[in-house]
Amino acid sequence: MQADLNLLTVLDALLEEGSVMGAAQRLHLSSPAVSRTLGRIRKVTGDDILVRTGHSMTPTPYALEIREEVHRLVREANAVLAPSRELDLSELDRVFTVQCHDALASSLVPALVGRIAERAPGVRLRVLAEHSADTDDLRHGRIDLELGGGRPDLPEFRSETLGTDPLAVVMRANHPCADHLDLPAYAAQPHVLVSRRGRLTAPIDDVLAAEGLHRKVIAAVATVHTALQIAAASDALVTTTTILCRPLIEAFGLITRPLPVESPEAAISCNWHQRYDSDLAHAWLRDQVRATFTELLVR
Repeated sequence: MQADLNLLTVLDALLEEGSVMGAAQRLHLSSPAVSRTLGRIRKVTGDDILVRTGHSMTPTPYALEIREEVHRLVREANAVLAPSRELDLSELDRVFTVQCHDALASSLVPALVGRIAERAPGVRLRVLAEHSADTDDLRHGRIDLELGGGRPDLPEFRSETLGTDPLAVVMRANHPCADHLDLPAYAAQPHVLVSRRGRLTAPIDDVLAAEGLHRKVIAAVATVHTALQIAAASDALVTTTTILCRPLIEAFGLITRPLPVESPEAAISCNWHQRYDSDLAHAWLRDQVRATFTELLVR
């Protein structure tokens, strides 16, 4: 037999109020409706639950025995169906997994870790590197947030643009093009591309082709760190974002020059699965990522 959990709500009210009329007023029901439900409860339990004693009703020994358990069950059921919409950061104990490329890991993650530790000491952050190919990690909940330039196409995913980052050309400090970098000079230099899939071309190659120019790509590497390490030891140029890559650029003692052609700024997106839309802790994490990225933009 499948139990009707609505009976528990009425039973709880009857045991708390001690009368059909009192339970009806508490539940905003009619007395006949509660009386009929009491009849069903009696049939299911095989117990009278409440019996008349003069002008009042008295709970049976069985009713007294189960009163606290019934009240607890109803309270827990209400908590499940109407969860708290407040987040206590001091009590939050959770591990969040974030996936991003190394430039974000170098620029955004240190500030994000500090921000989270200050506000929610029980939260731990696990930061994973980008995969060389697309995975189902976001869909299956193995990662909570994906940060980077891509945006999922399927409607089950959510995406928010955190901001944009202008492109620039990165080179060693004493590079031959440090004092002058036009489009022909840019095309004439060796280049290193950052591509997690190992692509040897980028949209700027179409711009060069339209001008009758072609650049020599000597390598495609998976991380900005590797690309800048090559640039620091050679004449290779790296075209990348400036704000997010700033810590790595400074660490390698490199310089930046404007890209010698108009190019849209790179959009940085925050992606997650729709299952987390109403998760208060996850929404708080997204707020922290957004605030941290905004701080990076104004530095």
